[in-house]
Amino acid sequence: MATRRALHFVFKVGNRFQTARFFRDVLGMKILRHEEFEEGCKAACNGPYDGKWSKTMVGFGPEDDHFVAELTYNYGIGHYKLGNDFMGVTLASSQAVSNARKLEWPLSEVTEGVFETEAPGGYKFYLQNHSPPQSDPVLKVTLAVSDLQKSLNYWSNLLGMKIYEKDEEKQRALLGYADNQCKLELQGIKGTVDHAAAFGRIAFSCPQKELPDLEDLMKRENQKILTPLVSLDTPGKATVQVVILADPDGHEICFVGDEAFRELSKMDPEGSKLLDDAMAADKSDEWFARQNKSKASG
Repeated sequence: MATRRALHFVFKVGNRFQTARFFRDVLGMKILRHEEFEEGCKAACNGPYDGKWSKTMVGFGPEDDHFVAELTYNYGIGHYKLGNDFMGVTLASSQAVSNARKLEWPLSEVTEGVFETEAPGGYKFYLQNHSPPQSDPVLKVTLAVSDLQKSLNYWSNLLGMKIYEKDEEKQRALLGYADNQCKLELQGIKGTVDHAAAFGRIAFSCPQKELPDLEDLMKRENQKILTPLVSLDTPGKATVQVVILADPDGHEICFVGDEAFRELSKMDPEGSKLLDDAMAADKSDEWFARQNKSKASG
């Protein structure tokens, strides 16, 4: 499965201004591309919403060799209730720690040299106060699972991930498709996994020809397919094929055809300006304030 790549994690955001400030100014990521859409995504990329929305990709470098964040913003929705499903992103960047201190962004040291902070919306990030051991500072995404062995069977035996570490006592495991890629950490919790309204999605790529086989495998194994193989259009850009799955705890997993995605995911030098322009043109906060109303919760 060496041809598979970890791509990004999808966050629903209610405040683009503060979110952009966190990813750009605190973490030090770049805006890789920004796109506006008039109606909901066929693969529910923006969640179960039909209206106008935007997608902003941010990362330390291009998605060809970096794990990045996809920030989805639904116009008119200001807040999403968090569940216990997403447990954090860990990255190694002394610069991010320095940025947070300079901007007085709240930090708390959880273990020596590791600081916990939150992105707007309550998403946790763990900043290791040293230089990254690889070209991409993003080291792992941690998701909660209710049955570690059942999840390992799904992610390793069905999706082909290599198990790098396993700790039965701490009920955690670290998996990945390659040594130099962002890893997936599964952390066992007591009780059920609650995705609430803020639920995210993790994305991987594979050769396009593998997508029908992956879908067939999930059908044979009686696993959940949220979106059968479908083509997604982005105006003026490449059309990609995706299949959306759900693991035993309902974590959403997107597999996309690698060849077309490499075309789609090319960095746009205008990305940061497009985001800034869209935020400047979005008067929804002012409208709700004038009406003495709050934006809806997701």
